[in-house]
Amino acid sequence: MRHPLALSLTLLAGSTFALAQPPAANPNLAATVNGEQITLAEVDALLKTTLPLTPLTAAQKRQMRVEVLADMVDDVLLRQFLRKNGPKVDPAEIDAQLKAFGEKLKAEGKTLADFYRETGQTEAQVKEAWTTAMQLTGYVKSNATEEQLKAYFAANKDHFDRVEVKVRHVVLRAGKSASPAERAAAKEKLEAIRADIAGGKLDFADAAKKHSHCPSGPAGGDIGVIYRKGGIVDEAFAKAAFALKPGELSGVVETDFGYHLIQVTERKPGTPTTYDKSATDVLDTYSDEFRADLIAKLRKQGQIQITVP
Repeated sequence: MRHPLALSLTLLAGSTFALAQPPAANPNLAATVNGEQITLAEVDALLKTTLPLTPLTAAQKRQMRVEVLADMVDDVLLRQFLRKNGPKVDPAEIDAQLKAFGEKLKAEGKTLADFYRETGQTEAQVKEAWTTAMQLTGYVKSNATEEQLKAYFAANKDHFDRVEVKVRHVVLRAGKSASPAERAAAKEKLEAIRADIAGGKLDFADAAKKHSHCPSGPAGGDIGVIYRKGGIVDEAFAKAAFALKPGELSGVVETDFGYHLIQVTERKPGTPTTYDKSATDVLDTYSDEFRADLIAKLRKQGQIQITVP
């Protein structure tokens, strides 16, 4: 299951929310989510654990703050929802888990204090994150029927069988910040590139080297093996890739990053499994998607003011 405080620092992704104007009067405030504040100190504590060794420009540091803050806003929205709608979690259960985790760290020559420092969290924040994770699992269990989970397993059998596809792509970047005209121009250009590839006028690898905005371009667009869910690519990309046969060329695929042409170069069948054997994995994966859909809904409904400097 995705950690509630996992960071989303994708190379091609842009910010998923607009910056509020004018800036807040409080320079130590990074965001307000339905009245609940996120301080700049909290953002920087998490950011400190992800900063590269090389110096960053002011603009780069600010962008990283924005990306870290995006996940923090999601966490707050989820906690607020579960406080009202989720099951109660016994604090003693969290304490027991924390104690067991401390014993595991001790066997590795580490302490809980080391863990808190390395992850930029306090004990209270870790307990809160674990509580939220348990509440989410409990909420999903109480709302998803066995029939729904079995149907989800059947619809995503490639994922649970661990089917692999090796893919290459050509991407023209046109993120959420791009204007409609910019996105339309990128799509039109990629459709022309696809026509050249399909017509035998242009080799796929050469197209990637010449046109792709991805670091994989010089390697012919090869991004290696991907899985159906939970990997380095988003849902629209993975869904399109797994619908292809080896050698087949996709249509133009739209994602949050821009527009892609995808080609599968190899497919490995994985190991067939059953629902009963995969029940825990099914619930975890279903919960992750439920979480993402719920947060998207809460973002639309919530009052979110971003004031990160």
